[in-house]
Amino acid sequence: MITGTLNAFSREKAQERIRQLGGTAKDNVTKKTTYVVVGADPGSKLGRAQEMGIKTLSEEEFLRLVGE
Repeated sequence: MITGTLNAFSREKAQERIRQLGGTAKDNVTKKTTYVVVGADPGSKLGRAQEMGIKTLSEEEFLRLVGE
C-alpha cells in the first residue's frame, strides 16, 4: 500500500516492483496490510494505518527493502 507521491517511482512502477518480489499492492488499508509506503503529501490512508498499528516505511526505507 502506497500513500503520497514517490520521487523514485511512479505509484504504478512501485506496485509493479512489489509484485515482482512476490508481494501484493492494494489500494486500501486492511488488517492484512503489512506495510504502508509513505511518500510526500500522504493522504488519509496514513492515519488509518497508524490507527491500525501497521508499519510505515519512508520512501528511502522502501527503496532499501526492494533493493533499489
